[in-house]
Amino acid sequence: MSLLVHQIGPACTLQDQGRAGFLDQGLSRSGAADQLALHEGAALLGQSPDCAALEMAGMGGTFEATQPVTIALTGAPMQASIDGSPIVWNASHVLEAGQRLTIGAVQQGNYGYLHVGGGIDAPLFLESRSAHLTAKVGRAAQAGDLLPIGPYSGSAGMKLRPDDRFAGGGLRALASFQTPLFDQETLDRFARTVFRRGTRANRMGMQLDSEGKGFAAKGQLDILSEVITPGDIQMTGTGNPFILLPECQTTGGYPRIATVLPCDLPRAAQTPAGGPLQFTFVTMDQAVALHATYLADLSRLRAQVEPLVRDPHDIADLLSYQLIGGVISATD
Repeated sequence: MSLLVHQIGPACTLQDQGRAGFLDQGLSRSGAADQLALHEGAALLGQSPDCAALEMAGMGGTFEATQPVTIALTGAPMQASIDGSPIVWNASHVLEAGQRLTIGAVQQGNYGYLHVGGGIDAPLFLESRSAHLTAKVGRAAQAGDLLPIGPYSGSAGMKLRPDDRFAGGGLRALASFQTPLFDQETLDRFARTVFRRGTRANRMGMQLDSEGKGFAAKGQLDILSEVITPGDIQMTGTGNPFILLPECQTTGGYPRIATVLPCDLPRAAQTPAGGPLQFTFVTMDQAVALHATYLADLSRLRAQVEPLVRDPHDIADLLSYQLIGGVISATD
């Protein structure tokens, strides 16, 4: 069972939760830019969030089911239809054999996700199916690809209430080893500043723009390279901040003013160009509590799934449904 790719955007890759444990070999984690979207898709399909999905940056594609397949759409909302009939985002649907799913341009945010019941069953490499293009692991999806699908026995027709993480907002950040290199006035100014996501962005990182002077650290030219992780806020030589994302480098010598909490990285990654972002420093105890709450929220997603009510006018196979559950005698 597979999905045939007829058309595809230029930056669509298979992603799961990434490959941990290889930083010492120079390979960063990769994985979905919006990890919450993976868990949302898993909840809609009733399967593990470890399943791989297709991450679509800005533009989707056209896909044909070779056999009946259940899909779910999460992350940044995009235009979507089955054989020309619009379908709901943040919901699960059935593609019958021969039907075509068309996913167009993103409407808000950056990364949309196409999930399939059973997961996209691509080969594992170092315990993950995630592409990591900067490390030349895997490649972008191309027209003509057959996306293999694993076994699945669940059902479709479910939805989740959409999240509001696609327009920017507040990000909680934790002080790092290099935060003391920035004087208090600079740290206070950093926290007061409303940044805008710049146009320079990819899966390695995203530039933030602001008015006024940059944010320089003391002795920043003498900093030794240290371990880098997604969420680190790194300052370039001009004092412009970059939030590092899943395909970031593993070490670096630019000063880092703080690290965005994992629970806020989906919002950071989904902020569109020009979207506002502002940072709030939190303590380690607060960060631990916020992360625990985030993990608890992920575990509750499946309980928040609701039936998707469809308009009969949009159901092409309406006559195949059992619409009457019993027979009533006219004499009763």
